[in-house]
Amino acid sequence: MYVALTSDSSGGGTLRPVEGLARRVGDLAAAVRELEPRRPRWVWADARQVYPALLAAGVRVARCHDLTLTEGLLLAHEGRYGEPRSAEAAHARLHGLPVPEDGGGATARQDTLFEPERVELGADALAEVLADQLARIEALPDPGRFRLLVAAESAGALIAAEMGHDGMPWRRDVHDELLTELLGPRPVHGMRPAKLQALADQVSAAFGHPVNPDSVQQLVKAFKSAGVALKTTRSWELKQIDHPAVAPLLAYKELARLYSFHGWVWADQWVRDGRFRAEYVVGGVVSGRWATSGGGALQIPKVMRKVVVADEGWALIVADAAQLEPRVLAAMAGDRGLAGAAGEIDLYSALAKAFGGERDNAKIAMLSAMYGGTSGDAPKLLAVMRERFPRAYRFVEDAAKAGEEGKLVRSWLGRTSPPPSQRWKDLVSGPDGVRAARDRGRFTRNFVVQATAAEWALALMAVLRGLLPEPARLVFFQHDEVMVHCPLGQAEQVTAAIAAAATEATRLLFGATPVRFPMEAVTVSCYADAK
Repeated sequence: MYVALTSDSSGGGTLRPVEGLARRVGDLAAAVRELEPRRPRWVWADARQVYPALLAAGVRVARCHDLTLTEGLLLAHEGRYGEPRSAEAAHARLHGLPVPEDGGGATARQDTLFEPERVELGADALAEVLADQLARIEALPDPGRFRLLVAAESAGALIAAEMGHDGMPWRRDVHDELLTELLGPRPVHGMRPAKLQALADQVSAAFGHPVNPDSVQQLVKAFKSAGVALKTTRSWELKQIDHPAVAPLLAYKELARLYSFHGWVWADQWVRDGRFRAEYVVGGVVSGRWATSGGGALQIPKVMRKVVVADEGWALIVADAAQLEPRVLAAMAGDRGLAGAAGEIDLYSALAKAFGGERDNAKIAMLSAMYGGTSGDAPKLLAVMRERFPRAYRFVEDAAKAGEEGKLVRSWLGRTSPPPSQRWKDLVSGPDGVRAARDRGRFTRNFVVQATAAEWALALMAVLRGLLPEPARLVFFQHDEVMVHCPLGQAEQVTAAIAAAATEATRLLFGATPVRFPMEAVTVSCYADAK
């Protein structure tokens, strides 16, 4: 594996190869450690393949340019979303060679006995790909914004690897006590916990014969025999049914999900040395939001938050951005009225006067505008919004119209929506065309706002990462929420750093704007106490 080094902040400059990751991690780590004080921007094919080994060797870097993430952003901007985005694929396209399909990253595994040999690019090839990417960025209508997007996305790759390496504090003893309380003692392999089995027995008893509550087919058949027709066994549909099996089945489904996704086996795999170490996927969602390739870090149930406990003498600083997406819309649209309200801590309360003095009406109007809501009072409230906040309303309406017409839309920095699929094109020309068009319009309406909110959050984390004092660490991120684990004596400093990072992220994206992006931070010893 080759890593290239650039000596200036723009991504250009002289590239020096540093070799040996696959064969001599220690030598690479030593070389990076020696050069890092110069604050280079490291250029590598994929941070997922390079950075974890450096972290394991005790080496951290301040900046990088991730060729894979950047290629994905550029391909989407060019209307080629979904094409292979690896550095190897980018290099192959440059030379008219067969383009290899993307693998699954550093943690991918093949279902065959031997994995196919991966062709690794040397420093010269990496430099070619970098030069091509920089040229494509420079040719964009607003290269400055896109450069910021690339820098933020690449910083996200570093943060994701570091959070996986450092891990979120996770008390296995508290976790075991909680599971035992909710489910009963840990069962032997292949058996259900006692309380889960008791609920399964109640379901069978309600039907008068054995029914496996994990089997959709058996449940649908059992309900049909009882005179109840079901399309699915989802909770919302079950709650509409009057049958004695419903209550134990709903309870079973809730506990079974906890057992499957955050039970003992899950902890055996994902919790090591008192830390929950998830595998984050930067830009794993089309809007730029993160996903996980394992561990379910973005779906921690509220009941599990009591397991996240700071180390002795340390604290958790938990902060989230209040009403992030409406504030993003205000800043993007340049709507003075909405921006004025977004200058307050509670945006919806500030808007209430325009909606008959009702805060809830203001919230419904804003969410309907961003998500395309049309039920209940939404049409009446949207009419008020169209009159009082015309630029914000027109901004999302234009995005919806573009989506309905099959066009691409972009975030503030240039992240681009996927093009319409062939299936959509077929649907839109058929009898269900109006519905298909409106569905895509709802997607693009929200994409421009959600993707920009994701960019703001990335910029926030990138700035915060550089402001945190040692040994404080970012250990959790979810959409608009961050968690820092730090010595208790650093709590005030970290809280101030979060506020400063929010201010700087706002300036980086939107320049001088009256819109405020407050981060409400609390210092707790247990995550459950933060909400």
